[in-house]
Amino acid sequence: MSELTTIARPYAKAAFEYAVAAGAVDAWQEMLVFASEVSTNETMTSYLSGGASVEQAQDLFIKVCDEQLNPQGQNLIKVMAENERLLVLPQVSEQFGLLKAEYEKEITVDVSSAVELTADQQSSISAALEKRLARKVKLNCIVDESVVSGLVIKAGDMVIDGSVRGKLNRLATTMQS
Repeated sequence: MSELTTIARPYAKAAFEYAVAAGAVDAWQEMLVFASEVSTNETMTSYLSGGASVEQAQDLFIKVCDEQLNPQGQNLIKVMAENERLLVLPQVSEQFGLLKAEYEKEITVDVSSAVELTADQQSSISAALEKRLARKVKLNCIVDESVVSGLVIKAGDMVIDGSVRGKLNRLATTMQS
């Protein structure tokens, strides 16, 4: 999987830089999401994996995507087809999304709690995280009964464990040392 990400990264970066310059980041993301869905279609995957020539792959892919791709999006598809990289479109779309989130100073945060959070609690958590992370925060609230009480917040590689289980684990570690 990391090999596919490595292959996809330059395509995503080039597409993102072009999209920023053209002021069409959202439109490009929509095109890439659509193209990645097309590339994951079982029929399309078997066709692209088979012995299709570059020209045939380009033509079919562009015909299937039709009006979903603008001329620049079609050029990206042509370049990827020439390099036999159409099957990494899902990773290109994913990398593009990460670049967009970084550009827009946005982060998705997973919040796990034992019970469903109220709207006030969510807005309070969101405001505190926006202040701490200096980014726009989108909450992904998850009900996890194993949390017992409190919250577990995961934002990228940062984890804030305010659950009772976490506190008990830290207390046990402190008492053992």
